[in-house]
Amino acid sequence: MRSALSFLLLLFSAFAGAQEVRLVVQSSPLAGWRYAEAAEVWPELRIGEPLELVREADNAHDANAVRVQWRGHKLGYVPRRQNAAIAWGLDRGAPLRGRISRMTEHPNPARRLEFEVFLE
Repeated sequence: MRSALSFLLLLFSAFAGAQEVRLVVQSSPLAGWRYAEAAEVWPELRIGEPLELVREADNAHDANAVRVQWRGHKLGYVPRRQNAAIAWGLDRGAPLRGRISRMTEHPNPARRLEFEVFLE
């Protein structure tokens, strides 16, 4: 997985100077909904809204933790099973960003919000 991200970073850097390019790295559901502020700001969220990915290297529960924020509000996390490559890229300064790609009123909090991670 890390070698694939390294390749994508190299490929992206070759094309980025010539034109505006966004390379979607992954799409994920938001994890940790009930432990953050997502429910509080839900009425304000919109598809396409930019999200900030914040590395939490000192997180006691997950060494690869990546927090997902919207306008300073902690929404949740990149799921543990999908965060290793994103953490690796952020640790190396990759220009990784997020955006809301899907929202749905679902009884299961893990299925309410999906986001994309992309290289900018």
